[in-house]
Amino acid sequence: MTEAAAGAFSPTTHAARTPDAPAIVMGASGKTTTYAQLEDRSTRLARALRERGLRTGDAIAILLPNERAYLEVAWAAQRSGLHYTAINRHLTPVEVQYVLDDCGATALFSSEALAGAVEGLDLGAVPVRIATTGALDGFEAYDEVLAATAAGPLEDEQEGREMLYSSGTTGRPKGVRKPRPGTPLGDPTAAPVQITMGIAAMGIGVDSVYLCPAPLYHSAPLVFSQSMHRLGATVVVMEQFDPEACLALIERHGVTHAQFVPTMFVRMLRLPDDVRGRYDVSSLQHVSHAAAPCPVPIKRQMLDWWGPIIHEYYAGTEDIGGTAIGPEDWLAHPGSVGRPRDECHIVGPDGEESPTGESGVVYFTGGRPFEYHGDPDKTAAIANERGWRTLGDIGYLDEDGFLYLTDRQAHMIISGGVNIYPQEAENVLASHPAVLDVAVIGVPDPEMGEAVKAVVQLVDPGAAGPEVEAALLAHCRSELAAYKCPRSVDVVDELPRDPNGKLYKRRLREQYWEGHESLIG
Repeated sequence: MTEAAAGAFSPTTHAARTPDAPAIVMGASGKTTTYAQLEDRSTRLARALRERGLRTGDAIAILLPNERAYLEVAWAAQRSGLHYTAINRHLTPVEVQYVLDDCGATALFSSEALAGAVEGLDLGAVPVRIATTGALDGFEAYDEVLAATAAGPLEDEQEGREMLYSSGTTGRPKGVRKPRPGTPLGDPTAAPVQITMGIAAMGIGVDSVYLCPAPLYHSAPLVFSQSMHRLGATVVVMEQFDPEACLALIERHGVTHAQFVPTMFVRMLRLPDDVRGRYDVSSLQHVSHAAAPCPVPIKRQMLDWWGPIIHEYYAGTEDIGGTAIGPEDWLAHPGSVGRPRDECHIVGPDGEESPTGESGVVYFTGGRPFEYHGDPDKTAAIANERGWRTLGDIGYLDEDGFLYLTDRQAHMIISGGVNIYPQEAENVLASHPAVLDVAVIGVPDPEMGEAVKAVVQLVDPGAAGPEVEAALLAHCRSELAAYKCPRSVDVVDELPRDPNGKLYKRRLREQYWEGHESLIG
């Protein structure tokens, strides 16, 4: 603990001990940043921001593809007491402008690769603009900024905090603002360091290699990657997810730890057997998955392939409650997301706690403090009169206290007055070998109000037609009550998913509800 008290949980420690060890390796290009370089570049950038007027508590925004500079910028903000907002690079300029204005950033980092999004922005309130690669009008060049700034950390280094936005899948994104620790960098009392300590329990250390296959603008990829740097591990960052490239990187770099979302599992499982068998993934020691529920058949197939190393957790950017489950417990409780870390309550429509095995809204006690930035009403709305807080998920607890998620409140379909949660049908359809991706939504129906529809992406697009649609409907009805099953199937080239696997159901629904009055917001 004396080492931790001295600030060991920061890249600074590893830059001093193992300066030439790789901190960041880019998957496709192989470009590498050592710990010495990460320390030098992030401290210079922290100084550069201070010289340009940013002070402790100010905000910056990061609008970048997955690249080496991403984590350098994040560390510059983290070590200089700033709030930093990672913006989804797939948002439209209007959506980016909303986040940029809402978070109050006075500095923006972007690149030539995102010129189309940046050129349409009003940056009058953002005086500091830096382009990490290429050239953007009105932006300073990243490497020139670093070269012109003195080396060495700020004298008053202290922990900053990420302020990330929800994906906006059911409405406008919400900024999740957490208190800055206000402690020296690496102090063990700071929330980011405590999160790192929890991640370290996965067996991560200086010899670990962590694969980040997801966009760094999401909470888990960003926080996990920075935690790896606090622990001295190597972070291999994929520029974008590709199932075969992922397997190749695991073999090439001897990846020991990785984190995925279920859609990535599906895409790896759908690779031909000879392709999957081409790569050695035996270096993997601990694999995590989260972000969305994993269909039971998919999880079983992954365990059969990779062995009992796959762990699952349930949490949100808001740090409200959470669960974890290892492979042995999952096999005994298939479909569960684990036992809650904090006290968990399932609340029915009447506001009372539901009995064991009965679904309701999942509430937690405990958790860390946060607020939805600039929206006290929304912050208050997640808590009930007892002070319990919810992420808006529906689920139930079994007799052993394991939590099962059945859907989200916002995704509920009301058909003929009956509440239907589409995740059940999605899980069944995802197990069909013809399906690469699937979403189940409610669409307008003159008689029932809403009808249940499946929208699928097929493994073989050429197989689309009435025969496969009928087979999918029959498959669903063989597993579920008829009222829970889709009445029709639409085949599409691709579903509107974020690269981290989150489905934009709002966008999908809008295609069907245009010109109709939606029953659900």
